Amino acid sequence: SEAKGDLEQRQQAIAAVVEPIQLALGKIDAEVRRVETSRLEAYGALSEEVKSLLGSQEKLQLETGNLVKALRRPEARGRWGEMQLRRVVEFAGMLNHVDFVEQESSNTEEGRRRPDLIVRLPGGRSVVVDAKTPLDAYLSAIEAKTEEERAVFLIAHARQLKEQVRKLAQSAYTSQFTDTPEFVVLFLPSDAFFTAALEQEPGLIEEAFQQSVLIATPATLVALLKTVYYGWRQESLTENAQKIAAEARELYNRVRIFSEHIDKVGKGLEDAVKAHNRASSAFASRVLPQGRRV
Repeated sequence: SEAKGDLEQRQQAIAAVVEPIQLALGKIDAEVRRVETSRLEAYGALSEEVKSLLGSQEKLQLETGNLVKALRRPEARGRWGEMQLRRVVEFAGMLNHVDFVEQESSNTEEGRRRPDLIVRLPGGRSVVVDAKTPLDAYLSAIEAKTEEERAVFLIAHARQLKEQVRKLAQSAYTSQFTDTPEFVVLFLPSDAFFTAALEQEPGLIEEAFQQSVLIATPATLVALLKTVYYGWRQESLTENAQKIAAEARELYNRVRIFSEHIDKVGKGLEDAVKAHNRASSAFASRVLPQGRRV
């Protein structure tokens, strides 16, 4: 009986100890189930996102391939360069056909030449801008599988840009447009093209400038056009000041003439008053006494 009673007490003590553990394990099991459910839902959502990302990546690769194919066509490259040039001009605040002229051409002995842009400067001067997009070697460098192939194509890219500089220098825009400064701007629609060429030809800027060609990217061309824009603003302020001065001179002349008329009116009134006084005196001294006698 004593052993049985002791065993029951021990069972009760063990049950009292085990019961909180069972409750805790139940809570843990419920939490694990909830976490597993959330994990499955998140995994499903992540799978859908990955599928969507893969689809977008495929579309992006397709569009990138189409863009590369389009940029390999000279007419598409030229159009893209002109669009970039127009965006830069609009961003700089140079309104179309106000301070610059697009697609102005002229006849020379070598044929018809047409710069992409002629920026009008204050004082009757102008700057010729020609957009160039030498992309064949650059695109091949991007698609190269090895670093050796990439280096070869980048060297070819630098040579293509140097050739564009040489052709632009020989186009004789400075002599064709007599009011231009002693340089022509070669516009590249992307800074990456210029940077890639400079890595292979560090002296490209000096060599181009020696040929009266200034290579400009969107960033540098915006700075140049902003300078021209502020120059036009100062020119406008100067013109307004000149107009104000001319109007002020005209106002002064009119006030001077008006004051002369006022002086004449004053003199006339003074003469009239004197005549009136003389007439009144004669009337009082000569006419009225005679009237009284009559």
